[in-house]
Amino acid sequence: MKNVITKLLALVTMACLMVPEVLWAAGGGGDAPIVVVADTRIVHGILHYFSNLYNTNLLLFAIWAVVLTAAYGGFLGLIMDKLMGLTGLDLKSRKIVEH
Repeated sequence: MKNVITKLLALVTMACLMVPEVLWAAGGGGDAPIVVVADTRIVHGILHYFSNLYNTNLLLFAIWAVVLTAAYGGFLGLIMDKLMGLTGLDLKSRKIVEH
């Protein structure tokens, strides 16, 4: 009985994966596409710059996001390294043994 249930489950899974996406969406296709924009009426300074950048040049916004995320990660890494050093944990002299 367990073998039959497993085969039935596999058959249902394969059938669901073979159904085209158009049938899953069940939409008419006549609707207008949704446009997502940032509201720049109430922000000022650097946030206004990034909001306008998001609205006008998504590629440059993505590049800024990657660069700032990497910089923030590096900054947090340095801060945590200093904090770990203050607690007495020295991660620089750790011997890594990998086979």
